[in-house]
Amino acid sequence: MAHLLVVESWVGSMSRLLPRAIREGGHEFTFLTRDLHHYLRSAPEGAAHPLLGARNVITAETNDLDALLPEAARLHSVLGFDGVITSCDYYLPTVARIAGHLGLPGPGPEAVEDACRKDATRRVLADAGLPGPRFAVHEEWADLARAAREIGYPLVVKPVDLCAGMYVRRVDDETQLADAVRVLGEFPVNARGQRRTSAVLLEELLDGPEVSVETVSYRGAVHMVGVTDKSIGGAPAFIETGHMFPAALPLADIDAAEQTALSALKALGLTDGVVAHTEIKLTSDGPRVVEVNPRPAGNRITELVRHVTGIDLAAACVDVALGRAPDLRRTDTGLRSAAIGFLVPDRTGTLEALDGRRPADRPEVLEVQLAEPGRAVKAAGSNNEYLGHVMAGDPDGPGARDRVEELLAGLRAGLVIR
Repeated sequence: MAHLLVVESWVGSMSRLLPRAIREGGHEFTFLTRDLHHYLRSAPEGAAHPLLGARNVITAETNDLDALLPEAARLHSVLGFDGVITSCDYYLPTVARIAGHLGLPGPGPEAVEDACRKDATRRVLADAGLPGPRFAVHEEWADLARAAREIGYPLVVKPVDLCAGMYVRRVDDETQLADAVRVLGEFPVNARGQRRTSAVLLEELLDGPEVSVETVSYRGAVHMVGVTDKSIGGAPAFIETGHMFPAALPLADIDAAEQTALSALKALGLTDGVVAHTEIKLTSDGPRVVEVNPRPAGNRITELVRHVTGIDLAAACVDVALGRAPDLRRTDTGLRSAAIGFLVPDRTGTLEALDGRRPADRPEVLEVQLAEPGRAVKAAGSNNEYLGHVMAGDPDGPGARDRVEELLAGLRAGLVIR
């Protein structure tokens, strides 16, 4: 039995999948957090959050690395950790630093930090010769306005240190750019109390469909698990409205996406101890990297993969954090594709009803999760405002997305927000 140190977590899907994978692997974990109530608030009424089923739950200031490293060493001397892990993007660099400090398995801290900073990723990939969008990074308005004119509108505005699509916007002129920069400047601290940088990333707007490449890196070898497609809505935001695994694309496009992801991971140095989710645009000029995320995919993509291949990416994440070879053997699950679609609110108010044609007890339906009436609703500006999701599979081919869209259409017919 191994003992893992879990440092913070998202409170969504992976916060439940990761404890399950640890438990099913025969291991135990200690959970370290700066704010226990953050997880108590996210638990279903009358139930404890799975992270609170840890062998130990310890409170420490996880946002102060200088204080955290000696505290982690002290805990290690008493409890004996075999690995360190998190599912939260904001603590991936922290975990890499702790692992290095304690001599435990994990990727290089600098590599993780570069992947978690969108501007650093752009610079590393450009230095490695990977084709990418024209981009610029500045803090001052005059520099941003000048760089935007040089890149050319339309372009994409991004914070360099947020996730889930927060404040990522298409802008078509200088007025829209000014609005986007102003709104971003009004968000100086992220959801975990960490002060943000004032740097803003501007990128050329890329054409073509977006996919993600799911990989597991272990001892210098990057293993391709597959390619997931993505649908985007909510313009001028870029909100993920659905995914299907595997992507229904020509083999040449699949290979191009995988080779681009492989090149990006090698350039960043993420070839050991990482489950990664690399986002790629298949543009008319060839594949271009959007982001490299050194953690398992969110939005239940890991479950799409598991339903189709039998590969458990949460378990693989645990394995590589322990320095163990991940189990990436494929099994016949009876499904050839699996898809998820999200209910994305387009207006603000209160959810009064969600009484459309709810998915019946049909064999293709894998998951249904819907918000309850009475919930405050915010017009979606990122991937954080969903009202629920539907997941379905297809045993015969790439038809899972069509099945999900049919089910969502029935739900939308009864959606009432006032």
